Amino acid sequence: MKQPPKPTAVQTVAPAATPPPARAVNPFQKQADSSLSAGTVAIEAERAIAEAQGKLVIAKRFPRDEARAFSQVMESCKRAGLAKEAIYGFNRGGTLVTGPSIRLAEELARAWGNIDYGIRELSRKDGVSEMESYAWDLQTNTVSSQKFTVRHIRDTKSGSYALTDERDIYEITANMAARRLRARILAVLPPDLVDAAVEECRKTEAGGNGEPLADRVRKMLRAFEKLGVSALFIESRLGHTLDTILPDEFVELTQIHNSIRDGMTKAGDWFAGAAKPKQESAAAAALNASLAPQPTPPIDVATIPEPAATVPAPAPDPLFD
Repeated sequence: MKQPPKPTAVQTVAPAATPPPARAVNPFQKQADSSLSAGTVAIEAERAIAEAQGKLVIAKRFPRDEARAFSQVMESCKRAGLAKEAIYGFNRGGTLVTGPSIRLAEELARAWGNIDYGIRELSRKDGVSEMESYAWDLQTNTVSSQKFTVRHIRDTKSGSYALTDERDIYEITANMAARRLRARILAVLPPDLVDAAVEECRKTEAGGNGEPLADRVRKMLRAFEKLGVSALFIESRLGHTLDTILPDEFVELTQIHNSIRDGMTKAGDWFAGAAKPKQESAAAAALNASLAPQPTPPIDVATIPEPAATVPAPAPDPLFD
């Protein structure tokens, strides 16, 4: 008798596990710095919040006196040292464009009070620094900030080269940040305050605080000669001699000098295209002669008298002592 066939075991295969959907990557999310722990980040965040709150509380307890601040600004602008550095200028299409400098903006912020301003280096990577310039009016809670990048490269006439020295990197980042900082400070200050300060600085620079205009012109020529600009090119730009220079022209030349000195423009932008006069004027010749070092007159050896011959004293005789 045949045995019935044994039932064959059916192997069940479990379905393959479906992988979870891939998480979308946020392209705008910054990667956390692995060198910083979560505790350090939390402590720094709490410290920054407490510091900001403390500044706001102090500003509310001690608000600014706008009338006193305005008088202090006007008094500061009467100083010749500030007035000389208060206005910058640069060449745009052959026209002199002027405005308040970073030095005047810092003085206005100091006198106006309750303003927090500065620059920060947010990060540095691959030869590029991410910077931020900001100005914060603590009393009105008005903030103006700007983020920008600065490449560690210096441009020259012969080409560009990368900066590796820490001091060179600091100088180029601080220079670029100062220009943005000036605009940020002026954005939170009242426009009428800025305009009045610029006008007062122009009056101070034109008046020279009692110093004769001829003496100030002489000092200005000495400063221009250090930049490679002689009196001949200045006269060509003015269209007349230096002995007939006007106070407004002196102020404009001072702004041009500050622009060349700070590296915002070059001397060739203002004086290279000027026609050189055929003959130097009497005023320019006198100024150059006064600035030139005086030569030492030669010494005639024949006129120097010979020293008188000295007779040595006789030695003492021990027999008569």
